[in-house]
Amino acid sequence: MKSHILTEVCATTGCHRKAAIRVLNAPRHPAPRLRRRRGRPRCYGPRVLPMLLHIWEAAGCPWSVRFKALLPLWLPWAKRRYDMAPAVEHALRSISPRTIDRLLGKTKRQRRRQLYGRTKPGTLLKHQIPVKTEHWAVSEPGYTEVDLVSHSGNSADGEFIYSLNLTDIHSGWGETRAVLGKGQRSIRVALDEIRTALPFRLRGLDSDNGSEFINRQIWEYCTARDIDFTRGRPYKKDDNAHIKQKNWTQVRKVLGWDRYESPSALAAINDLYRHEWRLMTNLFQPSVKLREKTRIGARYRRRYDAAQTPLDRLQTSPGGDRRKLRALRRLRNQLDPFELSTTIERKLQRIFQLAHRGPIATIRHPLPHQHFALRRGPTVPQTVAAQR
Repeated sequence: MKSHILTEVCATTGCHRKAAIRVLNAPRHPAPRLRRRRGRPRCYGPRVLPMLLHIWEAAGCPWSVRFKALLPLWLPWAKRRYDMAPAVEHALRSISPRTIDRLLGKTKRQRRRQLYGRTKPGTLLKHQIPVKTEHWAVSEPGYTEVDLVSHSGNSADGEFIYSLNLTDIHSGWGETRAVLGKGQRSIRVALDEIRTALPFRLRGLDSDNGSEFINRQIWEYCTARDIDFTRGRPYKKDDNAHIKQKNWTQVRKVLGWDRYESPSALAAINDLYRHEWRLMTNLFQPSVKLREKTRIGARYRRRYDAAQTPLDRLQTSPGGDRRKLRALRRLRNQLDPFELSTTIERKLQRIFQLAHRGPIATIRHPLPHQHFALRRGPTVPQTVAAQR
């Protein structure tokens, strides 16, 4: 009977006898076939990514190479704060920067970046202050670049707060102070405060051609203290590339683009700059240094050294103040970076409440050092998530 049925099926469909047998013997509802995932098994499971995000956001969303270097400093404190399994800790210690980029890629693509800047050229003493264009080749700390970052919101009318930002070329150590306006005296006072706070002697100061730096007060200040004062070429931002990059990571990324003009905002911003922020950036945030740049055809091949914190670089280089460095090393062993990040977050929320978001009075007769209003788009929302 089965043979006759099989013969009739083959005659009707025209298929081979064996093919008809396989079809007739197959189950009516076959189970779906499970495809094996090709390649190596997944090393970083679903418990690794949340812990990675916690540390990355608390550290200020650093670049993957810097993030890999800061993990050994942060993991002992993360184990106290979170319930971290040994397998997760082992995965975080062995993760590579490329894998960090892959795991955090979706989160990074959701971040926005926008930069504004404003500099008025100075004309005084331009011939007395030499222009520096060659590459920095220093082997000791003390040679720095300095710049101002404006917090004017969407208008440059009136008087508002600036951030005076300074970075050391050799170690990457950074100091920032807030000043109200661009007056020569306030810039000199803030610069002197930064000089005394540095854990090394200030040997060189390089700025752009803004009138806040190219003036007699700053020139005499540097001359009296044996500080080499140089400047970049006009309209050549690459001459001050180190500080231009730090303007984003140390100022704009923190305070955003709101307008600050009140004395209470000035005090709150300086309170953050003098205490928690300088400790976070110099003690717990590694950075990389360009070691070699080789031109190959129309491209450059850049090689960088291992990521280190500014404090670690100062400990292995001559010229640092050993007493201050020992005190900073003891302080880092006692500080919890997560508590430091929480304090920074709390102070930032207080600073954001002091931002001026109302109408700005128009100046009928602006002073020579003030600019006309620059029309810009709406202010970026000042939440920490939007900044990062």
